[in-house]
Amino acid sequence: MPDSVPFIRALVEKYDRPGPRYTSYPTAPQFQAAFAEDDYRALVAQSQRTASPKPLSAYVHVPFCRSLCYYCACHKIITHHSERAVEYLALLKREIRLQAALFDDDRRLTQLHLGGGTPTYLSNAQLGELMASLASAFRFAPPEAREFSLEVDPRTVTPARLHELRELGFNRLSFGVQDFDAEVQAAVNRVQGEARVIELVEAARSAAFHSLSVDLIYGLPRQTVASFDATLDRIIALRPDRIAAYSYAHLPERFKAQRLIRTEDMPPPTRKLELLELTIRRLTAAGYVYIGMDHFALPDDELVQAKRHGTLQRNFQGYSTHGDCDLIGLGVSAIGKVGESYSQNVKEISAYRERLEAGRLPVLRGYRLDADDRLRRDVIHELMCHGRVDVAAIEASHGVDFQDYFAGALAALSDMQGDGLVALSENRIEVRPEGRLMLRNLAMAFDAYLGERASYSRTV
Repeated sequence: MPDSVPFIRALVEKYDRPGPRYTSYPTAPQFQAAFAEDDYRALVAQSQRTASPKPLSAYVHVPFCRSLCYYCACHKIITHHSERAVEYLALLKREIRLQAALFDDDRRLTQLHLGGGTPTYLSNAQLGELMASLASAFRFAPPEAREFSLEVDPRTVTPARLHELRELGFNRLSFGVQDFDAEVQAAVNRVQGEARVIELVEAARSAAFHSLSVDLIYGLPRQTVASFDATLDRIIALRPDRIAAYSYAHLPERFKAQRLIRTEDMPPPTRKLELLELTIRRLTAAGYVYIGMDHFALPDDELVQAKRHGTLQRNFQGYSTHGDCDLIGLGVSAIGKVGESYSQNVKEISAYRERLEAGRLPVLRGYRLDADDRLRRDVIHELMCHGRVDVAAIEASHGVDFQDYFAGALAALSDMQGDGLVALSENRIEVRPEGRLMLRNLAMAFDAYLGERASYSRTV
């Protein structure tokens, strides 16, 4: 697909409606409590019996934060009692051992991601214990084949800490910046100095991290086009390998922390669209390639190469070059994907402790995909990752007549074709440049569950 991202205000406004992000299909609201530990164990065993078992990936959730960011919708625990991390680390080690016992030793762990919360709430010594536990339980891929990353709150680390993290085996960092403007930072209770971020980026480069990413959020309280333009100036000057520019989803009815944001500070919908247009224009003009959704990357980045070669994947962390793995979720609320299933751990540490001390996996709920789910998942994946669907390939893979099976979806897409978002033929669905911002809307045409109750962020 071309790298141009046309921003047509009338179309953006028309299609800016609530919808899933499609980091999985079916999406998390469809996960069921009837899916329990025995289901998970059976599906892991099934994945072991395949002719070519997939490599392994692990997501570790560290829920602790020292202060509350008002915009945050993640599962977190605000505490200054660092001893809670000691207990949690011990529980994580138990879960790691239980999970590792289910997988063959020859399956390599190629991808690791620590998210939160704040992973760097843990000290480097504690992170070293965690890495040692993982290394003793799983077979790590060789260093050149690993993608080991963690999210970093710049307020919690020093340049020296970053060098130590590199020595522990992490080779990718994601810095949470969100916005450099002082008024915006005060409005969301996340005050951090620009000088600290610059210092940390320089330290990460000197420590030879393979990739640096920066997270931004547009649509925050008190943001203006001028203030966010200034933030983009500074980020572009830092030249991170990847930039994730997330749309802020203000859902105070769901997330208690967001109720602390003053309603009068929220930007109007028209300004949010102006911020999106600004972000796209500035980043692409600076040489960043639009991957899709919120993601931008420099032309030589692995994500860009994967997009160009048709190997881009998508998982619970977003776009990835290692998405086609069996993903093991570790820690409270962590989500995993093994075989044709998804699973999620319990969300409370008390329940997490209880199950692990009883020698049980802390699976709370999950989902086993049926044939229809797998078919729709593959179509949605092709749209979200590659911007096209090869109709004949889908028919051959799933044994369906595409035109007949998806008559309703194609009718919905025909309206979008009239708006110039997509081109339809008997053999192919192709996203046009004008449709690149509306990938979620295009995918929604193939979602069988949208009529069921769920609350989603807006698609643009």
